[in-house]
Amino acid sequence: MPAMGNASRTSGPAVQLCEVGPRDGLQNEPTGLPLAIKREFIERLAACGLRQIEAGAFVSPQRVPQMADSGELLGQLRGTPALSNVTLAALTPNLQGFEAAIAAGAQSVAVFAAASETFSQKNINCSIAESLKRFEPVLAAARSAKVPVRAYLSCVVACPYEGPIAPAKVAALACDLTAMGCYEISLGDTIGVGTPGTVLPMLEAVARQVPIKRLAGHFHDTFGMAVANAFAAFEFGLRTFDASVAGLGGCPFAPGASGNVATEDLVYLFEGLGAATGVNLAALLDCGSWICAQLGRSSSSRVAQSRAARNRAGAS
Repeated sequence: MPAMGNASRTSGPAVQLCEVGPRDGLQNEPTGLPLAIKREFIERLAACGLRQIEAGAFVSPQRVPQMADSGELLGQLRGTPALSNVTLAALTPNLQGFEAAIAAGAQSVAVFAAASETFSQKNINCSIAESLKRFEPVLAAARSAKVPVRAYLSCVVACPYEGPIAPAKVAALACDLTAMGCYEISLGDTIGVGTPGTVLPMLEAVARQVPIKRLAGHFHDTFGMAVANAFAAFEFGLRTFDASVAGLGGCPFAPGASGNVATEDLVYLFEGLGAATGVNLAALLDCGSWICAQLGRSSSSRVAQSRAARNRAGAS
């Protein structure tokens, strides 16, 4: 079992974990958090060794009220010494969002598209083609400002409205987003129905059009397959994965979608495989326990649940 008391000391391939808990994790939580708690959350995540943290989203506060204070949050975090080696990212759906994010202090931004026409309409109120058009001025402004842009591609395995999605469609969109200037494409199993048997054909199709080093895995755990899918993607060659501490989150526009794969569980997986993550698992477990207490919920991390069970057994 990987040690829980130290940061990674493995000598295998490095894995980059992009922590999406403060954005993708909190956006679907019914309990809103005060600004001070959000700031402490991000500082705690950074103290665990996470170096890529998605801090907020510049989206309509009517649609995602949990993200309404993202500008103020990033403004408070800007220049914080404890975050000097952390990249703080923000989700930006359009040029207005991009400009607000950069003004607030975001160092990287992300746009989001879908491989499903129906989901695109439900999520961002436009077609896939229209969404790509919206991104063009964002990418142009980002090039001028020398700000890296990441792309989320949702429903890469299946859609809650349309069912299975053809891998060729995912590959074509990933290629389009790369050609537009996105440095990385995060491939999202938004409703968590994927298995290695469906994830791998999708990855094979995408990798024929986009270099593997420019791909990331974003798996939800609705059917308990997120860790298996991450392992399959790692074996395929992916080295960047999105995750949310304690398995927080889910998509408010995808009925039935549960939380993201827990960051704790991916750290446990990859370090067990000899892959360096740079994350202190014991500190991360403590952070997950703390944020769950703030939200009044229990952790969805299997590693956290196992630690809690062992602690209870030891105390009895």
